[in-house]
Amino acid sequence: MKVTKTPFKDLLIIKQEIIEDDRGYFYESYNKKTFQEMGIFYEFIQDNQSSSRKGVLRGLHFQRPPFAQTKLIRVIQGIIHDVVVDLRKGQPTFLKYFSIELSSENRNQLLVPGGFAHGFVVLSSQAEILYKCNKPYRPEAEGGILFNDPDLNVDWKIPMDQIILSTKDQSLPTLANAMHIF
Repeated sequence: MKVTKTPFKDLLIIKQEIIEDDRGYFYESYNKKTFQEMGIFYEFIQDNQSSSRKGVLRGLHFQRPPFAQTKLIRVIQGIIHDVVVDLRKGQPTFLKYFSIELSSENRNQLLVPGGFAHGFVVLSSQAEILYKCNKPYRPEAEGGILFNDPDLNVDWKIPMDQIILSTKDQSLPTLANAMHIF
């Protein structure tokens, strides 16, 4: 397993060893002992999976403390542009975003610690995303930031007229209107 640090504290890119031959491939996507040997000590309690078509944007979502979730995100089919926003006051990366392409081809995983807003847009015709969480979802702790917030200026890698949003995601507040949360 190779762990790559990002400029954001505790936000990690994880690449597992992949064994390939003429039959296909195999890799261990998660092993608690291996993660702990690499200094990653989260206890994941839930797996979530979603499927979306090209242009679907889900996010930017978060859970407010003390229910903030750490997530281990990977793509099992297709390609997404994954975006996280650091909402942890006191960090030098507070209110900055990080993005990465995750795909079934590159098999990278993104470990997103609690305290980040998370979202993604599907770049392929279809994508299936699987992510582990260390805490259960709590509807009363749910929050979000509008995907096209001008203060964040996220490059979603897809034309705005091709983005498909849920009604809920269309009505999320801007960062300026959500600052009281942080």
